Amino acid sequence: MSTRPSQDQLLASVQTAKNRLQYLSHNDWMLLVDHAKQVTFKKGEVFIQQGSQSKMIYVIGAGKVNVSISGMGLAQIGPGEICGEMAFLEDSRPSATATAEDEVQAFCIEWQKLIELFELFPHLGSRFYRSLAVNLSRRLREQIALKKTMKTQM
Repeated sequence: MSTRPSQDQLLASVQTAKNRLQYLSHNDWMLLVDHAKQVTFKKGEVFIQQGSQSKMIYVIGAGKVNVSISGMGLAQIGPGEICGEMAFLEDSRPSATATAEDEVQAFCIEWQKLIELFELFPHLGSRFYRSLAVNLSRRLREQIALKKTMKTQM
């Protein structure tokens, strides 16, 4: 029987993960977690559906998430990584589906709460957006490298 990680364990996980929101300070994380809801998704559960209305961002605390577009696997993300950020940035519907590969523990925060936090704490917003930019740049580079590898194998 497995036990679920506590909020403190999840927070430690997202703060030390390889692909985390690296520019956020401990105090930034405390503010975000204080305004977020801790959620659990069962294996196979879809929590972001491509094209469906969603106004939440998820920070993965434990478990793995499969990201797909039109049923085609795109990436797998894990602790410290974020889902729903592109829809947030673009104020649009999600461009991909996020499905729990195994049990997933996450922090979810409504867009409006996030915006309110950024208005109250502009430096938090600055560090958050910088972290997102770095993560999106890394993901783009990974996709480019993958395409190059696929081309050379043809």
